[in-house]
This record gives sequence, structure tokens and C-alpha cells, in this order.
Amino acid sequence: MPEFPSAHAPRRALRLGVCGPVGTGKSSLIALLCRELSGRLEVGVVTNDIYTDEDARFLRASGVLEVDRIRAVETGACPHTAIRDDITANTLAIEELEEDYRHRLDLVLIESGGDNLTATFSPALVDVQVFVLDVAGGGDVARKGGPGIERADLLVVNKTDLGPHVGVDVPRMLADARLARGERPVIGLSRTDRDSIDQLLTWLEGRRTSYLAGDLVPSDPGPMASHSHDHDHDHSHEDEPVGAHHH
Repeated sequence: MPEFPSAHAPRRALRLGVCGPVGTGKSSLIALLCRELSGRLEVGVVTNDIYTDEDARFLRASGVLEVDRIRAVETGACPHTAIRDDITANTLAIEELEEDYRHRLDLVLIESGGDNLTATFSPALVDVQVFVLDVAGGGDVARKGGPGIERADLLVVNKTDLGPHVGVDVPRMLADARLARGERPVIGLSRTDRDSIDQLLTWLEGRRTSYLAGDLVPSDPGPMASHSHDHDHDHSHEDEPVGAHHH
């Protein structure tokens, strides 16, 4: 059944930002969304890398979308600059993509370049944003906090199937994430777990429904909150993989 947006609905595609540290699986998550949604929605992608278009080439090679629907922005500076401080390059890339597809796109996915735990999107660039962690980054990462972990619209703890292989207690990591976020949603995601994929799609459909109704107001996770994380020291690090990097 076709969806008819209200008179107050936006005239452009929903813009979903995906950010998080290097190696957490942002590109794979976007590929997953494209694979799941492209059969029923008109989807486009804009990626960010500092000096290359590597993420765009990965997505094009994966065959999840027509190659022209995937555009690359080379930021030439710290990744957070292009998604928060000066969003001009990304805004132009999105507008060009929408114009090329005659403003018929339903969803544009914007991937941040890999950054640290403090990088979030400007609400002037995206309507809703997902922050991505992965279990291989260490079981204590969710406890470290930061604007993305604590206040992004959704926190995804990715690659949950790797938990047993990297010595991470995944249920504990998810519990820590939920404690850090209060009422904000957390999804433990694995490409091998259909239920987790369906949770992600249900969440996104809810955001899109709100957007089409004109009810979605972009929120800004904002700068790092000025509070102590002394409770981190109460935890041992037995659940961290050997050689884990902390951002």
C-alpha cells in the first residue's frame, strides 16, 4: 500500500547518518541496509574518507546498489569536520544525488569517515543518526561514554557473533550500553542473526514514518558531557580482547 505523506511532510529524502570509530563496521551496516531496503525504497549513499573513496568503492563492489547511487566525499581533514563543523561538501553531494534522481529518493545514508568516540553529525546535515561500536573494540567501550554512545538516536553494538572469539561478554556490553543511554535504544547486531536485523529495520521504519508525518525533529548529541567516569575503574578488563585499541 503506498504511503501518502501529510501536508507537513518534508519534500526530500530522509537523511540517516552512520558514524563511529574506525573498523566498527559502518560500511557493512550500510551495505546491509541497502541490501534489505533497495527492493522497496529508493536509496542513495554518500560516504566520507579523508583522501580516498575507499568506502564508496567497497559499497559499489558489494553490488547492493547501482554504482551511481553511491557518491564519495573526500574530506581532506579530520572526518568530524565534514559531518559537523563544515557540512558544505556533504550537503552538496546529497543535493546533487537527489537532483540526479529527480528528488524521488526515499532514503539517503551518509557514512562518516572513521573517527573517535566524540564524533557526531550536525543536525543540519542528518535527520537521524546511528552510532556504531563493535565487540572487537573491547567490552568496556560502551562504558566510556561520549556524545555518540550516550545520545545518538540509536546505538548499534556490531559484530555480536564475534564475542566468544575475542573474549567479550556481549550481554554485559549491551547492559553497559543501555545503562549509559537510559531510555534511548540499543541494538546488538550481527549479520548472522536475523532477529537483530529485523530490530534495526523496525527502528528505521519507525523513524521514517515519523519523518513522513512531519513529526521527526533532528536532535544534536552535542559535545562530550562534563561528568566523571570514575565508575570505569570499578571494572576489571578481563573481557577485553588482547591487543584491543581504545579510542
